[in-house]
Amino acid sequence: MSKKTVFVQGAISSEFIAQSIAKHQGKHSIGAHNIFLGQVRADVHGETKVKAIEYTAYEEMANEKLDAIREKAFAKYDLVCMHIYHSLGVVEVGEVCLFVFVSATRRKQVYEATESIVNWIKEEVPIFGKEIFENEDYTWKVNTL
Repeated sequence: MSKKTVFVQGAISSEFIAQSIAKHQGKHSIGAHNIFLGQVRADVHGETKVKAIEYTAYEEMANEKLDAIREKAFAKYDLVCMHIYHSLGVVEVGEVCLFVFVSATRRKQVYEATESIVNWIKEEVPIFGKEIFENEDYTWKVNTL
């Protein structure tokens, strides 16, 4: 399996997502797609609101973990293809920071695979989010499932 480009600088655009979907229309063995889009929320901590998250990663280690997740997903589920994209840098509230796109011949596989893949990313991949508040203070985000 070839190495995929996972990291995107800044937010993942709706145009990028639409182009990814369009590229799969010619793959006629696919009967189902499932997409997970992680979006930055305006969480409130105390009396201040999150305005953005700045993502950083140990890229080499993160890519190794993501390759392992890709291999685990293909071994466990009957997938035709899958793609993972994650933002690095600043992503504003309302923008997409994680895009997981899974395709298979049947719908049951894509639902189960997508949930597993997103959970594995949150649990295993060294990607860090610094929540930046409206008052410019910040805190490091703790991943939850």
